[in-house]
Amino acid sequence: MIKVIATNKKAYHDYFIEDTYEAGIELQGSEVKSIRLGEINLKDSYANITSDGELMLINTHISQYSKGSHFNPEPRRTRRLLLHKEEIRKLRQKVIEKGYTLIPVKVYFKEGLCKIEIGLAKGKQGPDKRKDLMEKDQKRELERYFKEENFRRK
Repeated sequence: MIKVIATNKKAYHDYFIEDTYEAGIELQGSEVKSIRLGEINLKDSYANITSDGELMLINTHISQYSKGSHFNPEPRRTRRLLLHKEEIRKLRQKVIEKGYTLIPVKVYFKEGLCKIEIGLAKGKQGPDKRKDLMEKDQKRELERYFKEENFRRK
């Protein structure tokens, strides 16, 4: 069973998400409790591959657990993501060669473990964003129109 905790809606607005990968997150106990309460923000976060071949989650805000002690970790600390070496190697190649970015898309609990979905993304330009917004508005208007038509027929 999957319980989605947070999604990064801005990721789909600012980037074309080409592919997604599921990764574990290396967390401390109080961070897990904060995430269970939904106190996580993915808005400005991204992932980066270090020279050691480790995947790191940067700039993700996990609020300090209110009932924790003074040993709570910093809210915006860098956290290690857990992926197989082969997957990290493939991601590194794509990021270097093709200019992709690694963006967290959503955080969820799967079988009691905290997982994060990382998207292999390419940045959108201004016209692309406007086109997406226009399509979204047109879809909304069509749905509204059909809903009104169904009420008139009844």
